[in-house]
Amino acid sequence: MVINSSKSTAKGKPVGKLSHYDAAGRANMVDVSGKASTVRTAEASARVVMSPKVMAALPRNPKGDPFEVARIAGIQAAKRTSELVPMCHPVNLSYVDVSYLLCEDGVILSSRTSTTAGTGVEMEALVAVSVAALTVYDMCKALDKGIEIRSIQLERKSGGKSGEYKHPGQQQ
Repeated sequence: MVINSSKSTAKGKPVGKLSHYDAAGRANMVDVSGKASTVRTAEASARVVMSPKVMAALPRNPKGDPFEVARIAGIQAAKRTSELVPMCHPVNLSYVDVSYLLCEDGVILSSRTSTTAGTGVEMEALVAVSVAALTVYDMCKALDKGIEIRSIQLERKSGGKSGEYKHPGQQQ
């Protein structure tokens, strides 16, 4: 099976070659040894939706502050991304942070990552918010198993050959 399509998507944009497959269609770690080390940044977000009952109980959570625990879990996870995602390169992160914003129906988690390297940090940002969201679930599941993790997405990235990216739903 060869994964190298020049067909168009439904929107008419060409589909390029997937970089993590070789010519025979086997999974392949991309060789970045020839790429210049440049500053690369990424931001990602996730939404955790929970009931008003769970939101009201958060200040009294016997396990501690779920958002602070989630923030630390996300930071730790970002540093271990290459151990979790098979074709990711180990990246020496210069910076990683996870923050949260309480909203009426839950919390929005955000991550920011940066490095100076030959490959980007999008996966590290995405792993950070994913694990932070799972940690919020873990910290609150005793109150409600119906908590939902939604909309894990890359918000922005900069640096590297592909340049700048901003999620279409992002404000200027």
